[in-house]
Amino acid sequence: MESQQEFLIKLAHTKMPFGKYEGRYLIDLPEYYVVWYSNKGFPAGTLGKQLQLVYELKLNGLESLIRNIKYKYPAPRK
Repeated sequence: MESQQEFLIKLAHTKMPFGKYEGRYLIDLPEYYVVWYSNKGFPAGTLGKQLQLVYELKLNGLESLIRNIKYKYPAPRK
């Protein structure tokens, strides 16, 4: 199981893999789009967990936390 720190660093560097906002960082998705996913249901797996956290962060105005992580820590190697 990955640590919370690793999860947050991966989240900071993850881009939307499909759809209208493909290629956009998850934290930069429009709020209405993340709310739509919240109402529709988040996808299964890691992407769903990441989107759910993005939803909570946007709901509470904490997007800057992830943006700061993105600049402070390099993208994880694959």
